[in-house]
Amino acid sequence: MPARKIIIRPVTNRKLLKMFIRYPYRLYRNDPLWAPQIRILEKLDYTRKANPVLSRSPHQLYLAETDDGRIVGRILAYADPRHNRHHGTRLGFFGAFEAEGPDAASFLYQSAEKWICRQNLDGILGPIDPVAECWGFVIEGFDHPPVFLSPHNPPQYGNWAVESGYKKARDLLVYDVDTGGDYSLPERYRKFEELLKIRRPALRVRPMSIQKLKDDARILLQLLNDSIDGNWGFTPIGDDELHSIIEKLRLIADPDAIWFVEDEGKPVGCALGFPDLNVVLRSIKGRLLPFGWIRLLRARHSIGDYRLWGLAVLPEYQGQGLDVLLYIHLYRALQPRGIRLEANYVLEDNPHIVNALEKLGMKRIKRYRVYEKSLG
Repeated sequence: MPARKIIIRPVTNRKLLKMFIRYPYRLYRNDPLWAPQIRILEKLDYTRKANPVLSRSPHQLYLAETDDGRIVGRILAYADPRHNRHHGTRLGFFGAFEAEGPDAASFLYQSAEKWICRQNLDGILGPIDPVAECWGFVIEGFDHPPVFLSPHNPPQYGNWAVESGYKKARDLLVYDVDTGGDYSLPERYRKFEELLKIRRPALRVRPMSIQKLKDDARILLQLLNDSIDGNWGFTPIGDDELHSIIEKLRLIADPDAIWFVEDEGKPVGCALGFPDLNVVLRSIKGRLLPFGWIRLLRARHSIGDYRLWGLAVLPEYQGQGLDVLLYIHLYRALQPRGIRLEANYVLEDNPHIVNALEKLGMKRIKRYRVYEKSLG
C-alpha cells in the first residue's frame, strides 16, 4: 500500500481547534502513564483571552493529517516578545508537539520554522509549551509517570527532532525521594538548623496562608522573579500572568507544601510544592463535569505524590543555607503523610542545586531535553 500523503493544515476555526486539543487523547489512549489536562481549562488556555503568553505572542497552531483526513500530528509555533526583549534574542518557540511518525514530525517542524521565519526571527527553541507549561522532551526515565504540568512523550520524539536538524539546548533533571520509605533527613541538616536558629534569630519560616492566597501569590511571584532571573530560559512573570497563577493555585494549593522564609518580616525565599493532580486526572480522564470536580476536591488531600516546582532565595541571601531550611520544613510537613516528592526542572548546569538535592539524598529519575535550531 502506498504511503499516505501528509497535509499540514493551519488551525483557523473552532472545529479544527477542537481536533487539535482532542488529538492527544487518541494518540495516548493505550498509554497508562499519560495524563490529560483539565479539559474545561484546556479549551480556554488556547485562547488569547485566557492565556497571558498567547495574548502577547503571535502564534499559529498546525495539524498534520493524511490525505484521507486522519490527524497524525500537531504543533504550536509562537513568538514571545517579552522573552526576546529580556534575553536580547530573536527566537521563536514550538510547543504542544505530538506526531505519529517521522514524516509527520518533519512536516510539522518545517511548518513551524517557516512561520517563525516570517516573523523575522532567526532561531527556534522547544518544546516549551505555554499551555501545558511543559519544557522539553523526556529522553530518560520513560517508566516514571509525569507529574502535574510536566511532559510525557514516546522515546522517539527526541530522535525525530535531531533528524530535523535540532540540537541540544539544555537538559532539565528530575529527582525524587520517598519520605514514607526508609529515607530520613541527614543528621547534619538537623544540626545546621539548630545553629541557624541561634545565629539568625530574626529568620522565620511559615507556610502559605490559604486565607491570604492572593497576597502570598504576589510574594511568590516577586521572589521567583528576583531569585531565578538570570537562569537559562527564565522570563520574569508579569502581572498579566498573576491571575492565571492564582487560579491554578486554588486547585493545587496545600499549605504543607508552600513555605516562605522571612528575615525580620521580609520574605527572602520560598519553596513551591503541590500535589500531583495527574493521579486524579487519569481516573476522571480530565473531566471535571459532572462529578469529576468532586472527586478531584476529595482526592487532592490524599494524593501521595507531590512536585517541588521551585526553591528560590533572593541573591543577597544565597549561600546561607536558606534553601536547605525551606526543604527541612517541607520535608517535616509532608513526611508524616508518606509523600513521594519529585523535584522537577533542575538545570543540569546548576551545580549548586544539583549537589544540594543529591546531598539531601534525592535520586535522579528523569531527564528532559530542550532543543534549538538556527534559522538564519
